[in-house]
Amino acid sequence: MPEPTASMPLEEAILLGVIQGLTEFLPISSTAHLLAARTWMAHPNPNDAFTTVIQLGTLIAVLIYFAKDIGRLSLAVLRDLPRGRPCSSPDSKLAWLIVLGTIPVVAVGFALKKPIKQHFYDIPTMGAVAILFALLMLAAEVWTARRKLDLGKVDLGERDITLREALWVGLWQCLALMPGASRSGTTITAGLFAGLSRSAAARFSFLLSLPAVLGAGLKELYDERQELLSSKEQAVPLLVATLVSAVVGYLSIAFLLGFLKRYSMVVFVAYRLILGAVILGLWWAGRIPAAN
Repeated sequence: MPEPTASMPLEEAILLGVIQGLTEFLPISSTAHLLAARTWMAHPNPNDAFTTVIQLGTLIAVLIYFAKDIGRLSLAVLRDLPRGRPCSSPDSKLAWLIVLGTIPVVAVGFALKKPIKQHFYDIPTMGAVAILFALLMLAAEVWTARRKLDLGKVDLGERDITLREALWVGLWQCLALMPGASRSGTTITAGLFAGLSRSAAARFSFLLSLPAVLGAGLKELYDERQELLSSKEQAVPLLVATLVSAVVGYLSIAFLLGFLKRYSMVVFVAYRLILGAVILGLWWAGRIPAAN
């Protein structure tokens, strides 16, 4: 059982909430940024449950931003249930595709949580993963351009997503369990490889994150409730960081969806390459430890 975490200053909680909100939806890995920041701050246990639980703040951001979509999809499913005809409308079909696309990450998360934390939650691996997925993101952008220019194919929209695309993106979401990969980064990259437009890939990515983030956050909160909620000194920073991440996360969603309608993800590729290089450089120079 981990040692009790020392009380966190509110300014640190606010900073971590801002980092979580900014990086959860931008395809640059929130977990990598949080672990690197907490390691830099010499936190005694940077990969504790705090890092997972504050993702509930960004879940709130998705729920608010996509409230109309979520309501529409939920209503479509409820209308289908008495008829015994699932997927009878585009909205109910998309809702079930989100559910099916979530199954891979749930299965992998439950089966491999401990091995993943043992082998991937360290600074040098995180830097290498950030660089690897930057290159995969670049490859997806190149493939998208080739589909349009050389093959003359049209981008797919949300309504064009089938079981094949949903499971493909869902499988890529499993890779986001590695710090440095990025949930939005892996799923948007997968969507581009599957032929989705950038905006459709991003919207499906955000909707797909709902069940996984909710499940992981609530499970960690329940499992580590004694450590995280044992006192006001522990609970208040967690609440502050979660609320800050919700506000910043909402703004990040709006920014990214607008950005991807006009631009490619090359700027994020460059950022990830620099991030990975900086992380590896600081580790190589002994400025940050490989792990605590």
